[in-house]
Amino acid sequence: MGASSNEELNFSSNFNFASSQDLRFSKQIHDNVHGNIYIDPLYLKFIDTEQFQRQVSLSCTSSSVVVVVDLSLLHADCKYMYFVELRDLKQLGVAHMVYPGAVHSRFEHSLGVYWLANEAVHKLKTHQGMELGIDHFDIQTVKLAGLLHDIGHGPFSHLFEREFLPQVRNGLDWSHEQMSVDMIDHIVDERRIDIDSGTIKKVKEMILASSKFTLTKSSREKQFLYDIVANGRNGIDVDNFHWMKLSLVCRFDYIVRDSRACAVGCNFQFERLMETMRVLGDEICYRAKDYLTIHKLFATRADLHRTIYTHAKVKAIELMIVDALVKANDYLHISSHIEHPSQYWKVGMLDDTILKTIETAPDPELKESRDLILRVRRRDLYQFCNEYAVPRDKIEHFKDVTAHDIVCSQKSSSEILNEEDVAVTNVRIDLTRGRHNPLERFVKMGHPMQFLHLHRTSLSIPLLHFYHHSEPFNLFSLYAGWTCCLCQYPFFQGL
Repeated sequence: MGASSNEELNFSSNFNFASSQDLRFSKQIHDNVHGNIYIDPLYLKFIDTEQFQRQVSLSCTSSSVVVVVDLSLLHADCKYMYFVELRDLKQLGVAHMVYPGAVHSRFEHSLGVYWLANEAVHKLKTHQGMELGIDHFDIQTVKLAGLLHDIGHGPFSHLFEREFLPQVRNGLDWSHEQMSVDMIDHIVDERRIDIDSGTIKKVKEMILASSKFTLTKSSREKQFLYDIVANGRNGIDVDNFHWMKLSLVCRFDYIVRDSRACAVGCNFQFERLMETMRVLGDEICYRAKDYLTIHKLFATRADLHRTIYTHAKVKAIELMIVDALVKANDYLHISSHIEHPSQYWKVGMLDDTILKTIETAPDPELKESRDLILRVRRRDLYQFCNEYAVPRDKIEHFKDVTAHDIVCSQKSSSEILNEEDVAVTNVRIDLTRGRHNPLERFVKMGHPMQFLHLHRTSLSIPLLHFYHHSEPFNLFSLYAGWTCCLCQYPFFQGL
């Protein structure tokens, strides 16, 4: 992906720290994506402890002291594990079992989002600070929201929340965003962090902006700030892409970080968008001349979904992990730990280490789960049997396919399938905004700035081709727990 030098992805040389915190009171972390990241004292209260700070090394330069943090020390020496437990949550779940380089964690991602949130709000302040009224409170809030936005995340990427919990706690209204805000309250109370209640309230509003648990905003002013970390109006998600209302820094960080870790290639340069973005009509907007960069953003996101996130082997492993967790839940009561923040981060239960907990447990009640995990280790995976791309004219009315649908379509034969024999995964990717062209409305720079409609006649043929093929895409894949071939199964013939 991209250039390998720090110059392409490093903002540190362009940032004026005179307007921020004194370097003497900041810690410096070298990130493999963004270069040097500086963490100010307030945010260290959510990361560090007194015990940890006695372990860091000091590098003295003239009259200032820069504290260089060795990330490998954080997990071992922190007494309060709430934030650093993110190191035990791989950003891409089980993808590292297919892409060995995909071992980066939500810890690195959270630091990256913190840093890019800082950069984004400072860029806006530099160009439109007087007009927008961006103050220190706004900067502090956006940075803290970026740092803590994933602190309530469960194990194995979104598998825990979207696949496991619905099977063991059907009807439960739970999200990692809601747990993140609960965790923030718990940490502030537990560690007695001296922080303004208004700041915490707005941080929680920003984190929940992209979820169904969205809080009533305390103010209708500066709504553009809510789009920096988590876009509540239109984010770049699997189901909903939008060129103009980008959920900036979270997506920017993971697109670059995931691409680099998996070596799939990435020529999308978010620096250009961050440098030229402006606020118009309380929305973060981009220049019309940047439409090629926006196109690369969509294309890179699509590549990540098709080649990594929904890779056939990755999905097979995910299905097996879910089955193992479901079978272990009655004995380990895994799902019971999501009720309260004080229990949520119980070591070895709600992070990726739960697999090792199950593997090494001698309890006979966990035998089925152990056997499934052993199959994963030995690469004896559920077999991919077939997939079906839903025609575009049927997408709007097409319902998710279930194992029950497959089994009910079978004809009488010597071998009869049960629902336990097959598993179906449904994937829906919307690269733009449903059937709307994402490259038709931008902002025209000038005095004053104004919205600009970029018609199809203004787009190159490759971009028109991209738009034509980026309507909602549905795909379901069929897996079996044993080697078989269902490619000619009657269900597929009837579609």
